[in-house]
Amino acid sequence: MNPTDRPAAYGVFKPVGHVIVALPSDDDAQHAMTALFRAGFAAADVLLYSPEQMKRQAEIDIEQAGVLAGVGQELNLVKAHHELAQNGHSFLVVRAPKAEQVQRVANIARRFNATRAQSYGHLLIEELIEVGSGEKQVAESPDRGLDAQTRSGHEAGAARR
Repeated sequence: MNPTDRPAAYGVFKPVGHVIVALPSDDDAQHAMTALFRAGFAAADVLLYSPEQMKRQAEIDIEQAGVLAGVGQELNLVKAHHELAQNGHSFLVVRAPKAEQVQRVANIARRFNATRAQSYGHLLIEELIEVGSGEKQVAESPDRGLDAQTRSGHEAGAARR
């Protein structure tokens, strides 16, 4: 995958068979990327987005989102990624179609201070890193967004380490 090859659902980025990892700094992202290569992922399987690249991409997705994008969590996740990017987070998009690969990515993400990591399936987007209080999310909608489960209720509350 490359930045111009954007799998989408209803106008928003949805890379099925991939994990998106948000890391608080470029340093964390670079170290995590090196660890992914050492763990057997090929360069073609890992794409790095700078905060500016992800912010720009999220703005395009938000603008182009179709009505059905609000049915699932895709649009809410794009908004969350936008907020994290505004706060300086870098992102790795890692091809991981097998459960064992997803687990390796999640373990590496945790080691390098990932704020968020989601595995994108056809019907389900799975959170790989526990965020916030562990309470169940309630009443999400496109207008309300994701329950960030941070003290502030916003992704910005996911403090840098």
